[in-house]
Amino acid sequence: MNKKSLIKLLILLFAVPLTVILGLIIFNDRGYSFVAICVAGFSLIPILLTFEKKENNTTSLVILSVMIALSVAGRFIFAFVPFFKPVTAIVVITGMYMGYECGFICGAFTALISNFMFGQGPWTPFQMFSWGLIGLGAGILGKYMIKSRLLLLIYGIFSGVLFSLIMDVWSTMWLDGTFNIIRFYANAITALPVTAVYVFSNVVFLLVLAKPFGKKINRIKTKYGI
Repeated sequence: MNKKSLIKLLILLFAVPLTVILGLIIFNDRGYSFVAICVAGFSLIPILLTFEKKENNTTSLVILSVMIALSVAGRFIFAFVPFFKPVTAIVVITGMYMGYECGFICGAFTALISNFMFGQGPWTPFQMFSWGLIGLGAGILGKYMIKSRLLLLIYGIFSGVLFSLIMDVWSTMWLDGTFNIIRFYANAITALPVTAVYVFSNVVFLLVLAKPFGKKINRIKTKYGI
């Protein structure tokens, strides 16, 4: 791993979650807009470092923008079905075929943009980090998941559990003002039905969308030499 890659991972894996946690501790539920902007800013840094010297940057950014738009639209379209959304699947696909930087920013910006309709709040930075982290993991494991549908579905299951647990961390800290492990366990157990829906929706949408979306993205990448 070169120095630039290490810097990008450190920003996404440490700077972003530290910003989210400190934002909740310092501002409680009053400074979430500022924290969300900070998370968005940190998310953009790896993209800027990645595209700094690459050709066809505009095409890559257009593809990324389309994936974010599809993810946001998918959340809107399935708004009538509680917790059953294609967001995670589209974020995973973005990470798989476009790299972990794009996967992270797709997840983070999907939460930020779609919450203008679903409601911004202190949960927004946690959603941005949760979906961003899922996209990052998909980018790292992408070449293996493209070859193995079983691994892809396992990652979909893992993503549903991870998203639920991270949001349980927010619920715990919001209720107690600090991290209470007993409260966290209680929240996680209470959220099991919701987590099951997350997992099921991820598996369904990955089965339906991964192959056709992957073909389209690969076709565009081949056509424009990305």
